[in-house]
This record gives sequence, structure tokens and C-alpha cells, in this order.
Amino acid sequence: MKVNIYYGGRGLMDDPTLFVIDKMQAVLEELNVKVERFMLCEQRAAITTLPQTLKDVDGIILATTVEWYGIGGYMQQFLDACWLYGDKEKISKIYMCPIVMSTTYGEREGKLNLSTAWEILGGLPCSGICGYIADAASLEIDDRYTTLIEKKAENVYRTIKQKMVSFPASNQAVKQMVSVSTNTDLTPQESEQLSQYAADDSYVQRQKEDIQDLARMFKGMMGKEATEGESFITALKEHFSPVAGFKASFRIMIGKKPLSITVDNADAQYSLEMIDKADVEISITEETMQDIVAGRMTFQRAFMAGNMKMKGDFKLFRTLDELFVFMN
Repeated sequence: MKVNIYYGGRGLMDDPTLFVIDKMQAVLEELNVKVERFMLCEQRAAITTLPQTLKDVDGIILATTVEWYGIGGYMQQFLDACWLYGDKEKISKIYMCPIVMSTTYGEREGKLNLSTAWEILGGLPCSGICGYIADAASLEIDDRYTTLIEKKAENVYRTIKQKMVSFPASNQAVKQMVSVSTNTDLTPQESEQLSQYAADDSYVQRQKEDIQDLARMFKGMMGKEATEGESFITALKEHFSPVAGFKASFRIMIGKKPLSITVDNADAQYSLEMIDKADVEISITEETMQDIVAGRMTFQRAFMAGNMKMKGDFKLFRTLDELFVFMN
């Protein structure tokens, strides 16, 4: 068994979190667990690469200290990196124990934030530790605290060893059904370099001009795709049923092809271009869209069946079946 510890505090000598993870590491090693510790404050330049260290672990401990407000920047950067570059399939099998010690207010909120973040990533929760410690010396002189920490380490070991099952979390269900995740094939280093280019106005302007040139060059090559998109627009126009007082914009990605709809009372505008901002964003396959315009499916049924993803105002999304009536 292997457990990684990720410490997100500043590494101060009197940090109570360091005392806690020292004790937990000692107990786990006595139980023949291989433990590796990562001090994010010392590895801050490489935080975006640390999700790669999750590949061969059975469990992790996320430990941080609340000194002012929240879980701290280092830990937040690590969680961001897990979201952007982590192997979600591997994370889904990793147990996480949160440890948050506070020298001010907010240890319970910090522990909850770590647990919630890990669940949204798809990981498995363990019972953690949180507490307010004004003086780290009080931990060392009170054997009751040491016993409590050791018992918690033993519980973490049992949870991972026995692969204990927990009830599903609602935040995972909401993420899977409502959120449209943006996947990236870029490495952390490539993403950082890209962000530097994005801050260069002249570079961005050149890229926009290049994109316009490419769009004109390939416009003739996209006749077939445009024809398919126009057939959807024709079907939407024929089945449009205005709703009084209704205004909304929809951005639909049919496979990799955009289709935008802007509704203002009895007026509806359609476009095969990607609008900048929409009230509702939808991702759907071309096959499912064909079923909808053919009257074999509705937008809401497709969403409930998992054949569609959406992001935005759910009430506006539900109105799509009132605006475009394909089923008799």
C-alpha cells in the first residue's frame, strides 16, 4: 500500500499541521505503508506536474493550515492541477483524508472544501481531522491529542485496506449531468506557455488575422457541413412556437459543429457561427439531434438519458421543448 501526503502550508516550525502529519506518517509506516511526502511550499514551481504522482497510490492525505482565510494558495493550485491534468479514472479509485489545522477561524470550512473538491474530482472520501490550535506546543504535551491522531491514521489505513464503500455524493451527480467539462491535451508546460502568449496583444492580433485567413481558405471545403447545419436550422424554423415574453440565447455544439439560436419573443435568429456568450450551452451528438428534429426524442429526454450535456440556466433549457415542438 502507498499513501502520498501533500502539505499545503508554509512550512513554519510551529505549524500544528506538520505535527499531525508527522504522527500520521509514523503510524502508517509502522503498518508497512509506503509514505511519500510532498511539501508544496518547496515544490511550488512544479505543482502543475504533481498530479502525475497520483498514478501509483492507494490513498492520499491533503494537509493544510488556515492562517487567515481558506485552504491557502499552494493547496488550491494543486487541486486546480488535478482538475486540469489529473487522470480522473485513477483519481476515482484513490481515498483522500483531509487534515486542516487552524490558527484562526475556519478549520471546519477548510476540511469541507478539501472533501468537496476531491469528490468533484471523482475521488473517494475518508474521515479527516480538523481543529483550532493556537499554540502547536499544546499538541505535543497532551497525549490525548497524540492518541486521537494515531487512531485516525489507523482508521485511514483500514478504510484504504478494506476499500470501504461510501454513499455517492450529490456534487458528483450534478457535475456529470450539468457540467460540460473542457478537456485539454496540453501538458502543464504548454498551458503555461500558451497563457504567456495570450497576454501578448500583438500575438493575439496576429492569431486572429491568421484564423480569418484560414476561415476564408477553407470556407469552400465546408459546404457539406454547412448543408447539414442548415438542415437543422430549417427544421427548427418550421417547428418554432413562440413563447410570449421569452428571451434567451442557446449555443449548441452538434458534434464539433456549432449552431446558435437567439430568441426574442416571436423573433428567432439562427446561425452556424459560435456566439461569444449564451444563456444555455449544449453539447449533443449529431445522431441525437437527428432524433429530436425527427420527433423521436425531446431535448429534455435526451438530457435525462445522458445523451446530452448542458451548462447554464436549467429553466431556460427546459423551455426548448416548448419553443421547438417536433413531437405530435
